[in-house]
Amino acid sequence: MNEDIQEQKLAQECALHMFSEDAASKALGIVIDNVKPGCATASMIVTEVMLNGYKTCHGGMIFSLSDSAFAFACNSQNQAAVAAGCTIDFLRPAMLGDQLSAVATQQYQGKRSGVYHVEVTNQKAQLVALFKGNSARINANVLPDKTISKNPKD
Repeated sequence: MNEDIQEQKLAQECALHMFSEDAASKALGIVIDNVKPGCATASMIVTEVMLNGYKTCHGGMIFSLSDSAFAFACNSQNQAAVAAGCTIDFLRPAMLGDQLSAVATQQYQGKRSGVYHVEVTNQKAQLVALFKGNSARINANVLPDKTISKNPKD
């Protein structure tokens, strides 16, 4: 039980540290709602500057929200990781004022590579997009004052 609490605290510290340096997420109004080892939830409200020519949320904004949730999830174990590849499927438009929530979940995490799925929903719990991110660990810590945790897999 104590180990679970320590892992949870580490995940939160990693997300807060990353967010403190993340100008892009802050500029989009992205908020970290929840983080735990291998998982993260981030949200944002669709504003006027996020709309495309059809007056729906630009796909790049939805991708950015997804990518941020993915980043907080795949870095939650204090092993720095970057995106190796990502795909997204847009399922329904997001509109001005919509509250979008992106839930990133670890599907696999090996010694170097990971696979994460992100579901983006609106305030009506309607699925807006599905994102898949492949991560690559870069042999560094997220937190400068903590040692790299050991992953029992691979």
